[in-house]
Amino acid sequence: MPAPITPQIELPSARMGPADTSDRAGDAAALPDLALFDFDGTITTRETFPDLLVAATPRWRLIAGRVLLAPIVIAYRLGLLSGSRTRAALVRYAFSGLPAARVAAAGAMLAATRLPALVRPQMQARIDWHRARGDTVVVVSGNLDVLLTPWCAAQGVALLCSRLEQLDGRLTGRYAGAQCAGDEKARRVRDAYPRQAFAQVYAYGDTDEDLALLRIADHATWRGAPWCATT
Repeated sequence: MPAPITPQIELPSARMGPADTSDRAGDAAALPDLALFDFDGTITTRETFPDLLVAATPRWRLIAGRVLLAPIVIAYRLGLLSGSRTRAALVRYAFSGLPAARVAAAGAMLAATRLPALVRPQMQARIDWHRARGDTVVVVSGNLDVLLTPWCAAQGVALLCSRLEQLDGRLTGRYAGAQCAGDEKARRVRDAYPRQAFAQVYAYGDTDEDLALLRIADHATWRGAPWCATT
């Protein structure tokens, strides 16, 4: 777990309504702000990657995986294995050789039926607030595109996330490129959204995999509280 960090940044209240746009009314040419949201544990109340694994993985693999993957899961929970390495192992076991369409369908189903109930009301309000101000809103997540693309499309927000590699319509069990976690989150944001194009940057996260994202923000929020780097 990351060391406790003393919050120091003052943020506008999440209770501010969408109509609170007076700061921009007099300057139509003002640059927009950029709002960056981690997904699992920040927008949602818990991790959603396990839901996708259960929904998309063949039943026989799920049953066998409880035994075969137990050492990996235990090592992760004890802090002996990083989240990125754990996800890579789970993806390789669960999705290798599966039709890409099967996993995409499972992701779309979960996005429509499971995710809405897991979204924190205060974070939905915060997303709505940023959108109402005309900010560019981006979900930046280590979770997979098959789950997040439908949800982000319904919200009308952009997405930077991890993707699965496929060959001839089947998944290889590997990620397509680097997982969107840790320093990779900040790198992707810098590549896709040049800092000079925005007036202010907001970022919201909840784990150490989000710290690099928070460090590039002018206004950072960690687990619902203002955050400031101490190093």
